[in-house]
Amino acid sequence: MTLFEKRETELARDDRYRRDTEPVHAAVLAAAQRLCREDWTFSPHEIVRALPHLNEGSVRTHIVSRCCRNAPKNHAHRWPYFHRVGRGVYEILPPFRRTTPDVKTSHGEVAGGNRSGHATVRDVEIAPRSAIHAVISESEGWYVAECLEVAVVTQGRSLDETLANLKGALMQHLDDEELAQAGLSPKPRLVVNYETSAFAA
Repeated sequence: MTLFEKRETELARDDRYRRDTEPVHAAVLAAAQRLCREDWTFSPHEIVRALPHLNEGSVRTHIVSRCCRNAPKNHAHRWPYFHRVGRGVYEILPPFRRTTPDVKTSHGEVAGGNRSGHATVRDVEIAPRSAIHAVISESEGWYVAECLEVAVVTQGRSLDETLANLKGALMQHLDDEELAQAGLSPKPRLVVNYETSAFAA
């Protein structure tokens, strides 16, 4: 099985979970609220283990960057849920702390009390993200493109062909409802990063 076929299989499996669950940032916050210690701290590894149905790289990116208030501003849309307090240690900020644990229902909804009176992800109006992010890497003579927010992966023999295939796959697989479930605007931009080794082979 090639790298592309393996990732396509993994993403197809992940997609079955993603369709009926909340956006990644909401799932990450809910997991942090369930797993945090008494001082409201947690590690990215704990959240990744708690969300095996989501892409590990996407979960880590949300923790250390998208949802971290004191991280470098690398993303247009961010949610200030966490604060990095040490190496591999993050703290839930006061507006998003809970005093009672959450229980996830079979529909992916979060049940449980919020007696603290603090805001939760459901209380905060979050604007849809305006971009889909994808990473292109080269493997065995093929360029493989994988989206971070949605379960789309494709390949091509050249960068131009891969980009064209990626746009076509997004248009084919994403309708307005799926975009909304992923927390994306109806006409998102496509932001592509090319990943390669920092050193010559």
